[in-house]
Amino acid sequence: MATTTPKAALTNTTRREPDIPAALLRPACHLEVLIPARDEARRLPDTLVHTVRYLEKQPYSSSVVVIDNGSVDQTSDLVARTRSGRVPVHLTGCARRGKGAAVRRGFLTSQARFVGYMDADLATPIETLDIVVPLLGDFWAVVGSRHTSGATLASRQPAHRAVSGMVFRAMASRVVPGFADTQCGFKFFAGDLARTVARQLRIDGFAFDVELLRAIIDMGVPVKEIPVVWSDKEGSTLRAGRDGGRAVADLLRLAYRRTA
Repeated sequence: MATTTPKAALTNTTRREPDIPAALLRPACHLEVLIPARDEARRLPDTLVHTVRYLEKQPYSSSVVVIDNGSVDQTSDLVARTRSGRVPVHLTGCARRGKGAAVRRGFLTSQARFVGYMDADLATPIETLDIVVPLLGDFWAVVGSRHTSGATLASRQPAHRAVSGMVFRAMASRVVPGFADTQCGFKFFAGDLARTVARQLRIDGFAFDVELLRAIIDMGVPVKEIPVVWSDKEGSTLRAGRDGGRAVADLLRLAYRRTA
């Protein structure tokens, strides 16, 4: 299976996002790792160090991109201070709030052959790329899962978050049947696919992953779901009341779109 996206899928796509000025595009590389971040100054330093050290040892070219999603702490300053002779660390701004908006911004400003995103807390080890990168030679989309066979929960969520997660998965299965876990923050794609699909997406919040997967499936692109080791980390920016309610509303809209 070729790594390029089907021509029909790339050309028969309605654009919803404006073109990005050339000056905002980052230099091309083999793999670009996006980290959406809002007020992550406490958790991000260790994640950046670990990620850069890992990528420095790889044979392919790479870069790390932190998408600052309206932080008011020292997130942007610590990114600017992170240096590597082999792995560039970029800071990209996204004034529009929400994980979906930040990831979309990262996709549209990327020129990498492969691009993906992970959580700022490194809940899934960066070493998971040892599995993901080879698979990107056969699949256009490789996504981590905490709930498929073979996954390991090294540190579990609090009970109330686990229950809300079960409810969300049940609802998401109505939009993207067959996926064990839509919300694991470790997803990588062929760059052309990511840039194309990003122009279709509307959701800015945490239901973005569901919309993303649904759009890729609708394009006829296969998605490979892989088991990961995952640890719950303190300091999540997800707020159950505010973000959970918005995510559920977005899911209902996605479900309605499918049946309309």
